[in-house]
Amino acid sequence: MHMVFHPFHLVSLSPWPILAGLNGFMVVSGMVNMFYCKKVGLLFIALLLMIVVASLWWRDVVREGTFLGDHGVEVVRGLMAGMLLFIVSEVFFFLSFFWAFFHSSLSAAVGLGSVWPPTGIISFDPFQIPLLNTIILLSSGVSVTWAHQAILFGKWSSVKYSLMVTWLLGVYFLCLQGFEYFTCMFDISDSVFGSVFFMATGFHGFHVVVGTLFLIIMWSRSLGEHFSTSHHFGLEAAAWYWHFVDVVWLFLFVVVYWWGGL
Repeated sequence: MHMVFHPFHLVSLSPWPILAGLNGFMVVSGMVNMFYCKKVGLLFIALLLMIVVASLWWRDVVREGTFLGDHGVEVVRGLMAGMLLFIVSEVFFFLSFFWAFFHSSLSAAVGLGSVWPPTGIISFDPFQIPLLNTIILLSSGVSVTWAHQAILFGKWSSVKYSLMVTWLLGVYFLCLQGFEYFTCMFDISDSVFGSVFFMATGFHGFHVVVGTLFLIIMWSRSLGEHFSTSHHFGLEAAAWYWHFVDVVWLFLFVVVYWWGGL
């Protein structure tokens, strides 16, 4: 028998939180094993288990919200607060990279040639691939907003098409970033510039991967008619996350590519 124990984000007993925690420990152990013993077997198994646990946990959340009717007002309010706090934590995560970039660029060390970018670094032209990627992400922000507005007015065909356009633009962005990395004239070991550049843009790319998967799942749910005009927080959370990714990229383009790369 299905029982609801409290009106919060975990409305029923679930094995997935403890399994996800153990899996996180396994991932870290696998990374240590890879770095020190040059063996990737444990990390590969841990990542595979992480995908399985995350998929099953997400499946249960979808069931609770769509088919069992457990996501009432209190649950949705808790999910909103959790998503907002998660995005705030991500903001401070990227703030550390910008802090490192400004700290190193505003007072370039003698070992870097007392200039920024450091001597020997050939940075990207911000008005080529970076500008194109900016246009792509801004366009995807428009399309995901279109999807949100369409669902509020019950225009289901527009929801499906706009979500598809959004995740396709996300995939296109990742392809262009991969090409940019492939043609890069420096790497992560080339001074603090290379380290901060690849850490900041690489983690942003990882967030684009997560956001694209998020949008693909919401798109598949829209095809399955899981949403209504009044109950669609999953899509709304995906839109919040995607707008966060867009804003971070604007700062990366202006600070790292344009101001700090010329």
